Amino acid sequence: MKNMQKAAIIGCGFVGSSIAFTLMQSEAFSELVLIDANADRAEGEAMDLSHGLPFAHPMTIRAGHYDDIADCALIIITAGAGQKPGETRLDLVHKNVAIFRSIIPEIAKRNQEAVLLVVSNPVDVLTYVAWKLSGYPAHRVLGSGTVLDSARLKYMLSEHLDVDSRSIQAWIIGEHGDSELAVWSGATVSGMPLDQFCELRGHYDHKAADEWLHREVRDSAYEIIKRKGATYYGVAMAVGSIALAIVRNEHAVLPVSNLLHGQYGLSGLCMSVPAVVGREGIETALELPLSEEERQALTQSAHTLKSVIDGLEL
Repeated sequence: MKNMQKAAIIGCGFVGSSIAFTLMQSEAFSELVLIDANADRAEGEAMDLSHGLPFAHPMTIRAGHYDDIADCALIIITAGAGQKPGETRLDLVHKNVAIFRSIIPEIAKRNQEAVLLVVSNPVDVLTYVAWKLSGYPAHRVLGSGTVLDSARLKYMLSEHLDVDSRSIQAWIIGEHGDSELAVWSGATVSGMPLDQFCELRGHYDHKAADEWLHREVRDSAYEIIKRKGATYYGVAMAVGSIALAIVRNEHAVLPVSNLLHGQYGLSGLCMSVPAVVGREGIETALELPLSEEERQALTQSAHTLKSVIDGLEL
């Protein structure tokens, strides 16, 4: 029987261990299993995290093997090669597809009831790969998508406008990567159209600001990687919010990567668009109202991803 308070993290590098730390503090889980190709690394992370449990809540954190995931409700996959300075997320595709060919069948042999949450990059392509290789229904395979990108946009807008980032509603959609786009036409600050709020704050050159903000969001991972070698805290917080939406059945709207079934005129690929997320994964993918320019940019982003998917033998 599926245990809604048990999760597994496959891949215990910077991202996987940071996610484990986030989930440990969430008080939503009773058991966390860490799996890594380097068993000593998983054991060390489990020990280190467990020593913090007196400051958290009662739970079990342990290193394990694929046999330990049979009753997990949530399986988070972060395994794969990391992005190096100067490397795009799509540059990782062949290395990480090969890794997924070994991981996903091991999961599918032991558990057909969990939700698979893919974090490894390129996340949209690998979410599609995980769906194809697992045999899972599409709604139970999703990727972390542009949840972090959207958070970055809200943060940068909050700094630009001197307003609480939690008051901002704005989406980054499309590829979690270079072809992603900001949905400026639907962005608001507490219900007020973004451009209108900007003018209240003395900002009138909307096009220049939009271009600058989009560029900052799109390139922020490259800037972090250039300075410290990897990004992991932000994505851990983003994955934590997705994980809680699943295990708490929150019906939260999040821009996760999911299989499209005709939304935006697109199908046959996974891409990051807002969806209602609950206990069984994707409940409904939402079709946002887009400007014509935004719709064209989304279509182009989809073509970029589809060309990569079509080059894989799945």
